[in-house]
Amino acid sequence: MHFDIDIAVQRGEREIACRIAADTNLVALVGSSGAGKSSVLDAIAGLLRPMRGRIAIAGETLFDSDAGIDLPPEARRAGYVFQDLRLFPHRRVRANLTYGEKPGGWIGFDEVVALLDIAPLLDRWPATLSGGEAKRVAIGRALLSAPHFLLLDEPLASLDPARGEEILATIESIRDELGLPILHVSHDASEVARLTDIVVRID
Repeated sequence: MHFDIDIAVQRGEREIACRIAADTNLVALVGSSGAGKSSVLDAIAGLLRPMRGRIAIAGETLFDSDAGIDLPPEARRAGYVFQDLRLFPHRRVRANLTYGEKPGGWIGFDEVVALLDIAPLLDRWPATLSGGEAKRVAIGRALLSAPHFLLLDEPLASLDPARGEEILATIESIRDELGLPILHVSHDASEVARLTDIVVRID
């Protein structure tokens, strides 16, 4: 099964519960702002320890409170595209892409550049990129870490319709051509409906 997740996460006074059981490449995680969607992604990536539960993706158990399993973030091999992207402003696009690149990974630099159509951006600084260009660079950096799965936190947020369409097409390419398990956080119903019919709501 691609996704076998059943966790409870504590954030402040709130307990956030999430259950995902799906054998599909892409699952959408939806809910109102502040519902805890990013907290769930952080827990899956190993940045936040759940109170209890189990996280298994693509047949690998990353966390299991009953079995005493809690892999560190670097061992989970998550390609995490944060909502605020977190590109390094002092590194050009090429250096951002290669930061954390795994030599001999399942996808190479040239493949990622072609897939995301970012060759013209390689010598630019992050501050000069449009929102859509920066999102594609952030996705490329995540792919070059040779991830076992992708976590996308609101990848279309703050983009105009044309740029949003570019990123949607990119996500579809990754889903269909690479077959990588993707957990996609969004608040846009039309975006979710286009990408998947497996939707998990957090309230």
